[in-house]
Amino acid sequence: MNNLRRLDLNLLVTLDALLAEHNVTRAAQRLNFSQPAVSVHLAKLRAIFDDPLLLPGPRGMRPTARAEQLREPLRQALAALELAVTPATPFDPAVATDTWRVAAFDYGESTIVLPALNGLRTAAPGTRLAVLEIAPARLAKRAEQGEIDLAFHTREGAPPGLRQRTLFSERYVLVGRVGHPKLHGNLTLAQFCQLEQVMVSPDGGGFYGMTDRALAEVGLTRRVVLSVPHFLFVISVLTQSDLVAMLPERLVRNQPLLQQLEPPLAVPGFEMTMLWHERSHRDPAHRWLREHIVRSV
Repeated sequence: MNNLRRLDLNLLVTLDALLAEHNVTRAAQRLNFSQPAVSVHLAKLRAIFDDPLLLPGPRGMRPTARAEQLREPLRQALAALELAVTPATPFDPAVATDTWRVAAFDYGESTIVLPALNGLRTAAPGTRLAVLEIAPARLAKRAEQGEIDLAFHTREGAPPGLRQRTLFSERYVLVGRVGHPKLHGNLTLAQFCQLEQVMVSPDGGGFYGMTDRALAEVGLTRRVVLSVPHFLFVISVLTQSDLVAMLPERLVRNQPLLQQLEPPLAVPGFEMTMLWHERSHRDPAHRWLREHIVRSV
């Protein structure tokens, strides 16, 4: 480790040239350095490795046994560094074989992943997509460790430390089955509060949400008789019962068995964001995926 602290990249590049040319003058020409500069580098390298490295010979300089041991590892290390600092090549989705991992609630699966899927399969047929359950408390750590590429989350409550981009703004509508006997015309607040309702509680078991907070501001409560953890189950419940729900509009806009009404009170909506870690921000493949999703929603 002490030797590494004494090295710099120029010394290693000089050593690579000397091992290739076996001549200080030619190595200097190859590197576009002066001959004295290469000689100074060689002196520093000899001190660091405690070995002469190159010895005078009848046809130039010949490497020592230690120098021969260094030749191939040094070549590989410099090649790896060159690859690391070479500008990234443009991403070609037509030939890509990436596997992407995104984290989303079922709402994000339906409103973001699903609209992007057909275009993704067409533009990048050799890629794969894994949708993982979202765990907000571990989101930033999983993104940092490369376990997920993207996450879809509401702006409110999104974990700090991640880059984010707003995808769309969402609003709530009142939803029930087509032909529901009590969903017609303009409901009053009193009628709304008497409807038997189902709500989504992502943490499980909750009976109080944004709608209830809005009602509490005007001194009212509603009848929530069912609480479930997933949005998609609510769709089935609504189509097969007389329960109603306050749901995000995008979730139900293409549900032929359901009808939407404007609720008799204003319930704050939310913004959906796409989250990712700084480590992948400039990656061409990652940038392409992000832009594809933005275009799809």
